[in-house]
Amino acid sequence: MEKRKPSGREKDEAAVEHLSQLRAKLHSEDISTARRAAYNLSWMQEDGLDILKEALVGNFARTAKKAAAYGLRSMHGRMKKMASEVLKQGAKHRDRTIREACEKALLLMEGKAPQKARFPKKPKTGKFNIRGIPGKSQTRTKSARKKAPGR
Repeated sequence: MEKRKPSGREKDEAAVEHLSQLRAKLHSEDISTARRAAYNLSWMQEDGLDILKEALVGNFARTAKKAAAYGLRSMHGRMKKMASEVLKQGAKHRDRTIREACEKALLLMEGKAPQKARFPKKPKTGKFNIRGIPGKSQTRTKSARKKAPGR
């Protein structure tokens, strides 16, 4: 991953460093870390949009693409419309991972639930076997019953 060129909108070196840390976390193999970074980038206006768009359409791991789609659908304010446009373009992309991530993000933005797994599970019949607990013998002899205390 090559170093990102500052856009000129950053106010100081701390902002540039913070953006580079979030960008590195976005490309993490851990999806939780990547999604958290994408959510934080969704609050960062143009810089966040640029980084998320780069991760979505670039040659990066699947986790980064899914996290970027999550960040784009979580964009706030005036950037929400631009993020929606990026997702619509991604839904027409030839790469299947990008296309599926964008389609799911668009469905969730519209408030619709995405389709479940392609292969439906077998319905449960409601029948199951009840087994006894193995252990000591349940039968007691007559003499053992008579000798038992408390009777």
